[in-house]
Amino acid sequence: MQFHPAVPANSLTLPGLTARLDRLVYHHGGKSLPEDQPHAFVYFITITNSSDRIVKLLGRKWVLRQADGSRVVIEGDKIVGETPRIAPGEEFSYNSYHVTGTDARAQGSFHGVDDLGHRIHVMLPEFEMIIPTRLDG
Repeated sequence: MQFHPAVPANSLTLPGLTARLDRLVYHHGGKSLPEDQPHAFVYFITITNSSDRIVKLLGRKWVLRQADGSRVVIEGDKIVGETPRIAPGEEFSYNSYHVTGTDARAQGSFHGVDDLGHRIHVMLPEFEMIIPTRLDG
């Protein structure tokens, strides 16, 4: 079953603006992780602007559907503290993480404006964060 996070009202998909998951890294345990959420997934994302417009990304929204049926929504201004300006032919890459106690499916969107003042968004294809069944060490 596919789900999509809401995007800002009157926001358009800009052809040529894409987001992709480059890499997903799993970590287990450690002093910095809560006991009830000992699993961390570090994700590496690249947003590519192959359009003919400059875009400025202003924020993001993530929807995480947990294996236990719960849903976590994370949204806010900026992307890792930045409002990246991406010219045609340029990319913006970053990494962040999610901690969990269960498997989850993640869907993300990034929103902003183009150089014509139009509100735009780009969707990140859904990806899974699956806790390995065998944890060594």
